[in-house]
Amino acid sequence: MAQRDSKILLLKNLNAVQKQAVEQIDGPNLILAGAGSGKTRVLTHKIAYLIERKKVKPENILAMTFTNKAANEMKERISQLLKGTIKGLWLGTFHSICARILRKNCEKLGYTGNFVIYDDSDQLSLLKTIIKELEIPKDEQLKPRWVRSKIKNIKNSNKTIDDYLEGSYSFADEYLEDIYYKYITRLQQNNAMDFEDLLLKSNELFKLFPSVVKFYQNIFQYILVDEYQDTNRLQYELIKAMGGKRQNISVVGDDDQSIYRWRGAEIRNILDFKKDFPTCKIFKLEQNYRSNENILKIAHSIISHNINRMEKELWTKKESGERATLKIAYDNFDEANFIVQKIIEETHNNQRNFSDFAILYRINAQSRSFEEALKNHTINYVVIGGIRFYERKEIKDILAYLKILVNQKDSVSLKRIINYPTRGIGEATVTKIDKFSQQQKITFFQALGKIDKIDSIPKRKQETIFQFYKLIQKYIGLKGTVAVSELITALIENLGIFSSLKEEGSIESLNKIENIRELILGINEFIKRNPDLSLEHYLENVALITDVDNWDKSANAVSLLTLHSAKGLEFPVVFITGMEEGLFPLGRNMETDEELEEERRLFYVGATRAKEKLYLSAKKYRRMNGETSTCTISRFLTEIDKDLIEVQDLTYNQGKTQGRQISKPKRIYKFEFEDNSSPTEKLRPGILVRHERFGIGVVRKIEGREENIKANIIFEDVGEKNIVLKYCNLEIIK
Repeated sequence: MAQRDSKILLLKNLNAVQKQAVEQIDGPNLILAGAGSGKTRVLTHKIAYLIERKKVKPENILAMTFTNKAANEMKERISQLLKGTIKGLWLGTFHSICARILRKNCEKLGYTGNFVIYDDSDQLSLLKTIIKELEIPKDEQLKPRWVRSKIKNIKNSNKTIDDYLEGSYSFADEYLEDIYYKYITRLQQNNAMDFEDLLLKSNELFKLFPSVVKFYQNIFQYILVDEYQDTNRLQYELIKAMGGKRQNISVVGDDDQSIYRWRGAEIRNILDFKKDFPTCKIFKLEQNYRSNENILKIAHSIISHNINRMEKELWTKKESGERATLKIAYDNFDEANFIVQKIIEETHNNQRNFSDFAILYRINAQSRSFEEALKNHTINYVVIGGIRFYERKEIKDILAYLKILVNQKDSVSLKRIINYPTRGIGEATVTKIDKFSQQQKITFFQALGKIDKIDSIPKRKQETIFQFYKLIQKYIGLKGTVAVSELITALIENLGIFSSLKEEGSIESLNKIENIRELILGINEFIKRNPDLSLEHYLENVALITDVDNWDKSANAVSLLTLHSAKGLEFPVVFITGMEEGLFPLGRNMETDEELEEERRLFYVGATRAKEKLYLSAKKYRRMNGETSTCTISRFLTEIDKDLIEVQDLTYNQGKTQGRQISKPKRIYKFEFEDNSSPTEKLRPGILVRHERFGIGVVRKIEGREENIKANIIFEDVGEKNIVLKYCNLEIIK
């Protein structure tokens, strides 16, 4: 009887499908866990069920997830369920489990058990040395970060470098092969592994030594995997190998939340699970405990446009809730101010805390306008998954240059940039200059002008330092004679920062370029809004934003984060911002169907973070590189059932913002081609139109001249079409 009571107690908080998934322990099973459907509850209860009801020893259970935070949370929940110890349970991240296996068996691969694990910085240092040793001509030198990125991709793909490079004949790939072999040899000589090696070497171990894999197959009677949609091929091979003949493998995941393709995740691992394990049982967790009905309908209306997915639809017992709000803002400042005003309204009217709000964006560079608006209204915020905009290294480096142009006594900023970009000026040289300036009782900057007096510094290095000094002097002289925007643009070009980052070609370097461009835009807009203020005032304003304050960030703060960082989190109120073509979906991820579908999954993840209220925002105009461009609203917005959204359009009247509520299209203008007027006078990118055959769509762009003018339109039902305006009647919806 006590045993029966224990079983009832363990399963009492599960719904019917969750209970079935927990009790199915034999053979492979796939638990499709939609957003907010209780996947962690199922995983932890299943492990507890195995231990308590099936009397499986903890050491015979392997549970793998992706973050230490998730692993620790699972351990805590299982301990609470069992009201006791779970000593012996193999529960951790993929990499920690693999490291544990390798510590015991790595001698078979030529390592010793005390091997070290190289982080990114260690890898870069080693690659720099190797590239130098290979004597690659300086003007053709491969960038270490690019090489590191390629090596990560090769290892995660579980291919040999020959297979990976098959069919490629570029100059860079020819050198890459030499670097790769020298890199893996040097790692072993150093008794070191990088992050990817932990998975790769474990796979090698199992393939080369059947007795080892058999040993672990006997230990791991039951295997459970969290976030299965995020696994790469290496992780897939590990799971399959350790599952052995028993194949008691339970994987939990959601193909609709697979958003890490760019770092090796293979969505086919979850989509092909039935094919890989024909006897598997599938459980769909579709009851959502997080969001209201309208939010779930919006998320489904978007994700259902993807072809590569397993059919399912979330539902909830909660009420419908409010419709989502779509704000069409004039520019990024209107967008940020709208969000801040909504936060203020929600806190006053609904007694919400700042911690109830999350502002989500596609790329980190978007955070600047939100941070400034929040700061200006004394609203506490915290940036999750990154650092504040003005604390990012590339931003601090540029600001340091500007500070020196304003105040040459600022030795801290000067020392920061004296070797940025790299000039071969190391710490020893800086120390010598510093000592000389103190002896002569002059500033560090003045000492640079007298660099030829420091005999301990070689003549060649003296010349490099003096050229740097002349560069700063040049822009000090220009500061008062040219516009700030021209000054900053010329300085960055003179330094070669953009060209260097473009050559690097990594995702990280591309993000840095976007951040620096956003900084330039911010400075220009500050000067435009405050024509009587100078560069000095801008730097003062930035200092107030970046200064450490006394707010308790963990207690009551608005969360700012990228859509990727939002996965696994939830908030009562969520803002998804920057919903324009080229930004979301991101321009570089619209070239293939696979990339576009991942962007759509990213929206799905963002929308399902919201519990009670979802706000969406797009801009009519975007300023980049000093130019204003017209934005086209994201195709994702056209995929949402219009009954689920309340549209608020911002229009400008002599510089003043006027909001007007539009729940449905109220006025329809029939577009007719007239000889005495240009069709583009009324028809512009971003305009909603209705075609008599194709239905409603959004104009992406207009091209051609006179009678050959064409509109590129994305229609809700039939997708993208090119329409010759002369031969059709379009209705413009306003």
